[in-house]
Amino acid sequence: MHTREISTTELKGGGFAALPDGSGPFPGVVVIHEAYGLNDNMRDITRRLAEAGYAALAANLLTGRNRAVCMARYMTGLLLGSVNRYGVADLKDALTYLAKRPEVDPQRLGAIGFCMGGSFAIAWACTDSRLKAIAPFYATNPRPLDVVRRACPIVGSYPGRDFTASSGRALDATLARHGVPHDIKVYPDTRHSFFSEGRPSYDAAAAEDSWRRVLSFFGEHLGMND
Repeated sequence: MHTREISTTELKGGGFAALPDGSGPFPGVVVIHEAYGLNDNMRDITRRLAEAGYAALAANLLTGRNRAVCMARYMTGLLLGSVNRYGVADLKDALTYLAKRPEVDPQRLGAIGFCMGGSFAIAWACTDSRLKAIAPFYATNPRPLDVVRRACPIVGSYPGRDFTASSGRALDATLARHGVPHDIKVYPDTRHSFFSEGRPSYDAAAAEDSWRRVLSFFGEHLGMND
């Protein structure tokens, strides 16, 4: 499928967006970057989502701001586990921006995030009913964890040789207890950032399998498989 990139100048902080060819309406997905920011890896993931039929928007949470101050606030939110942490409001604005585009179906919205971004995705999903599915990678959980009873369906991917593996297992058990649809998988012998091609920890098999699971799960819960 051919894709096209669109301007995000109207969005606070800017971003990077890619849409499938055609008029849609397409399901929309917000891509949430790691602490590295909106880099080529995040742009590539955004394009891959567009190629799969999604209107994808990678929000930039660092542009035009003091990076050190922002990261301190983001890390504080991660440590405290708040669902209303600094940065969630920007993600809600990004989703609003995406949902208003004529090519996007506002009833079929989701998010995917990596590390810091994955942790944001879980916290955000507990406070925004517009999200119908999220895909966190190597994320930490909000506290208290039972708050995820309010979350949308979650497909999560975690490295077995990383501190976030225990977060994935705890999330799996808690979502099951509350009856929230989910697919959580811990990949043995993988490390943090296993999905990021070009990094030493990249694991092709785990990356391929996790992407397949994300697309299958999004297809089910964002209406692509109807």
